[in-house]
Amino acid sequence: MHARTPAMAALLGLACFLSPVSAVTPVSQRALAIPPAGSQGADARIDSLVARMTVEEKVGQLSLYGPADTNIPGNPQAAQRNAQQEIDDVRAGRLTGLFNNQGLERKRVLQEVAVRESRLGIPLLYGADVIHGFRTIFPMPLAEAASWEPELAERTARAAAVEASADGFRWTFAPMVDIARDARWGRGIEGAGEDVYLANLFAAARVRGFQGNDLSRGDALLATPKHFAAYGAAEGGLDYAATDISERTLRQVYLPPFRAALDAGALSVMSAFNEISGIPSIANPALLTGVLRDEWKFKGFVVSDYTADEELIAHGYAANGREAAKQSFLAGTDVSMQSGLYMRYLPELVASGEVPMARLDDAVRRVLWVKQKLGLFDHPFRGLDGPPPQARAENPEHIALAREDARRSIVMLKNQRSVLPLPKSGKKIALIGPFGSGTQDLLGAWSLFPGQSAPVGIEDGLRAALRDPGALTVVRGSGIDTPLAGGIEAAVAAARDADVVVLAVGEGQLMSGEARSRTDIGIPQAQQDLAEAVAAAGKPVVVLLSNGRAMALRGAVRNADAILVTWFLGVQTGSAIADVMFGDFNPSGRLPVSFPQTSGQVPFYYGQKRTGRPLPDNDQAMAFKTRYVDTTNQALYPFGYGIGYAPVRYDSVELSRDRLPLGSSLRVRATITNTGQREAEEVVQLYTAERAASVTRPVRELKNFQKVRIEPGASKVVEFTLGAEDLQFIGRDMKPTVEPGEFDLWVAPSATGGIRKTFALTRE
Repeated sequence: MHARTPAMAALLGLACFLSPVSAVTPVSQRALAIPPAGSQGADARIDSLVARMTVEEKVGQLSLYGPADTNIPGNPQAAQRNAQQEIDDVRAGRLTGLFNNQGLERKRVLQEVAVRESRLGIPLLYGADVIHGFRTIFPMPLAEAASWEPELAERTARAAAVEASADGFRWTFAPMVDIARDARWGRGIEGAGEDVYLANLFAAARVRGFQGNDLSRGDALLATPKHFAAYGAAEGGLDYAATDISERTLRQVYLPPFRAALDAGALSVMSAFNEISGIPSIANPALLTGVLRDEWKFKGFVVSDYTADEELIAHGYAANGREAAKQSFLAGTDVSMQSGLYMRYLPELVASGEVPMARLDDAVRRVLWVKQKLGLFDHPFRGLDGPPPQARAENPEHIALAREDARRSIVMLKNQRSVLPLPKSGKKIALIGPFGSGTQDLLGAWSLFPGQSAPVGIEDGLRAALRDPGALTVVRGSGIDTPLAGGIEAAVAAARDADVVVLAVGEGQLMSGEARSRTDIGIPQAQQDLAEAVAAAGKPVVVLLSNGRAMALRGAVRNADAILVTWFLGVQTGSAIADVMFGDFNPSGRLPVSFPQTSGQVPFYYGQKRTGRPLPDNDQAMAFKTRYVDTTNQALYPFGYGIGYAPVRYDSVELSRDRLPLGSSLRVRATITNTGQREAEEVVQLYTAERAASVTRPVRELKNFQKVRIEPGASKVVEFTLGAEDLQFIGRDMKPTVEPGEFDLWVAPSATGGIRKTFALTRE
């Protein structure tokens, strides 16, 4: 091995970050992560079980599989088993649970076997990818983040937990808390966008919603923040690709949402597919043991992503399955999903002494402790004795929540000449585009389970709102990525006969999500051609943008009179869009991601670092500055941007002091005025930037926000408290620090512009 220089150590931080597993302190020398075993109550039950378990039974508690004899939605098929083998494994104690197994009857049968026929009677834990609803499908998480209302996400997660637990599930592989700053990466749709502060709030809210205030309640779902860690930083936005970032970036940007989720009570974590600086996350002891256990004192268990341990072989990190199991387990991955490697190899690895028995017992204790927290030992059949989903009545409260969530997720980017809201009578409307009719592409990814509520399509939503449904003409015009014979001609004819065109274009649901990376984040060419032809008819055009990521808009779509970002809004899509389009609801969503001008700008996010040759604030083209030769550096629509039907004006910002001593705080008071004729709902945002520090800092960072309602013609004073602790960052020693210095502060409607003030952070 080559000796590390001080410069290398400063860059890499933790020595074990790039070290082999053998360099990590042996598990047997570390304290167990669950509460100390005792002679009473809960701990005594776990102690008794562990003491009586064979090695195979212990490994069984660390082995998780999808259902037998069926395809597992959203995953490649691997290590499939038949139904008899599944029964035999449960009876022998060779699995801890199953995931995405549909139907109550089979769940009941398997739980009966586990509790009444296995030697120790340890109940199974059923998990599922409950990402944005179970029966009632809510907007995709990225769309929901556009509401800038974490409490709304908490409510939808709670509703999803109620529905999923009624189908026997007690564990969800959510929330995804990965920061996503490259719009090419398809899984950004599952998270909360590009900003750490906003992502922290949504991560914690979703955990609270899934788990409720008591994990032992029958309607609680064990939350699983994923993917640990930096999965969203994949090179080129290519899913599963390598991640190569500094430890500072890891700690400053990608780890905080996980910490927020764990602080909110999450007791399981899913490791990531990707490597970080040469070490696959699933076998990274610095992450899974160093950060999670030693630093954060995490008491729950770590589960692998689907066959991720086996994929160490393809990574070139493990020579074979035996080595892959050993590397993953010793690094800190407690439960193996789907590959079967733990059951195949851990018993012999323990027998040979390569895996300490203490490490095996440690992992088993964590799993049993979480099962106990879920109340499974006392109530193993709770949620398994109800009617099948198809026999259950729709929950009207959840449907109403889905509509509220969807309309609060819509972002209005543009509204020239006040084209919107449209009148409900007196105008002929042409609804054109591949998403105008039907419901195929409205729900987005991860809509897996039977018995779901029927979605409301855009056409149905608009017709229901119009006084004369016959005033709406619907023409598909093109496919999602292919032209239709005669489609453009029919669309142009409909546009010419209409007073206004509503153009429903964007991405199909299979264009974003897992394994859905794109090199071009623009509108597919077939739809772009349709938009250009329709715009040439000369009628006002309103774009409804279906999307699971930030998009680079061009031509007729970019130049439309009005643009609504409608994402994938779930079961109440059509109703929510109609609510906004016809003015029954004032659009209040704001972008959780920056929309670049072109695909070539990505990765693109507002909180970029300064350079030694920054472009002037006016973005004037100058030689030898940080700029492209063919576009400006600005976003087409920045993070935090969105408008409503009532314009607002930022009048003034006042600071309670211009010097902020360490350990104290200052108050920021901003006056916002509604200059319109309708009530305004404004997201007032607070940003800061340190002018000089020992580590270079972003040009802006979101520190707080408030969503406020302002009556027509009225003003409202919005007040923030900013503490010195809000200004900390990861210093040279890889520890959080706060440094005195000069700061800029903005109160703004987005990550650009706003009213700027300055203050100094001082030692006293």
